[in-house]
Amino acid sequence: MNLKDFLSVSGLPGIYRLVGSRSNGLIIEDFAEGKRKFVSSRRHQFTPLESIAIYTDDGESTELKNVFQNMMEQYEDNPPVSPNASSEELKEYFADVLPTYDENRVHIGDIKKVVKWFTFMYEHNLFEEDATDEEE
Repeated sequence: MNLKDFLSVSGLPGIYRLVGSRSNGLIIEDFAEGKRKFVSSRRHQFTPLESIAIYTDDGESTELKNVFQNMMEQYEDNPPVSPNASSEELKEYFADVLPTYDENRVHIGDIKKVVKWFTFMYEHNLFEEDATDEEE
């Protein structure tokens, strides 16, 4: 699973694809609208999904792509809970997906983001595009 061109932009919901860069910001593609737009680095922070990791209880961390892979493998038997579910439901689901996550350093907000991002990418078939890219 390659998350190289996907990013999260502070202040904007969802996941975006990096199209290009300028000295004062990035050109991103919105999957929901299919449009490209310029986003200023003065107003927003950009976080590539491939750089995100989840803390584990052994003092290390695991890459987000591994968490998404686990979520994909369990999708049929254990579909993601709603990001608006109770804290206990979210923790229980995340413990099923990543049993070694550090409960003290991974907060509910982090779990909600991961679930939202996975659901967004799954609904927009971004994992399928990624699979065909890797085959090529």
